[in-house]
Amino acid sequence: MTGARYLNSVYSVSESIRQAFKGAMDLILPYKCAVCDGVSDSEERFGDYNRFYGELYGEDSDLHICGKCLSALNPIEDSRRWFLCLSNPVENDPCPGLPLYMPFPYRGIVEQAVPKIKFGRKNSLARFFGAILGSYAVNEGIKADLIVPVPLSEERLAERGFNQAFEIAYPVSKMAGIPLSDDCLIRTRDTGRQSEIRDIGKREVNVRGAFEVSGAWDVTGLTVIVVDDVATTGATLHEAAKVLYKAGAEKVLCIAFAGNRTVKNAEPF
Repeated sequence: MTGARYLNSVYSVSESIRQAFKGAMDLILPYKCAVCDGVSDSEERFGDYNRFYGELYGEDSDLHICGKCLSALNPIEDSRRWFLCLSNPVENDPCPGLPLYMPFPYRGIVEQAVPKIKFGRKNSLARFFGAILGSYAVNEGIKADLIVPVPLSEERLAERGFNQAFEIAYPVSKMAGIPLSDDCLIRTRDTGRQSEIRDIGKREVNVRGAFEVSGAWDVTGLTVIVVDDVATTGATLHEAAKVLYKAGAEKVLCIAFAGNRTVKNAEPF
């Protein structure tokens, strides 16, 4: 047996042993659900997603979610996914009627998952939510010239390791065929966590003046989509839209994966 054939045979045996060992370990130590930490019993459902993930990122997905959590991921009915961005309209609003598309309620699996994304560094969950959001956006026929994620401050980005809004926006961009920029919108200062501020007025003050459009970008005449993970009062998305309009954007649309809002009868969407 030549050296090359010998090495190939050794590799083949070693690979067989590795796969057998991996299979045995999976039985002993099954994958944990990224959301509830229970046993992930739905691996066979992720074949198509894993192929999509490989094409998008050039690597295997490490996402594992149990069937119970998957079945709890229920969207808002399709006729009630459009909102006015601000939950409480303000006087002299520079962009009144700013629309927000938001297909999932912020409860259950989503409410459990978002803190794991933000504070547990589970960007695999953000990417999964992005693929779902992209599918809904395509089915809705949403179109634009540019997608921009809500930016994090340098301090917050260093703390989390990634921008969850970017991780969600990237699959949306690829699925919808809309260019994505992660440097069009700039965070000018670190702000307090919106989730820790209950008062609506204080939320608006907290993000006021927190964004600007990069001088390297000309958004004049463009339709721009601003993407975030969660929308509550809409103050963050609204502030981002304001600076885009000020910079010359013709139309701005806000998209969030989830929120704790319900459509009011007066909203014309």
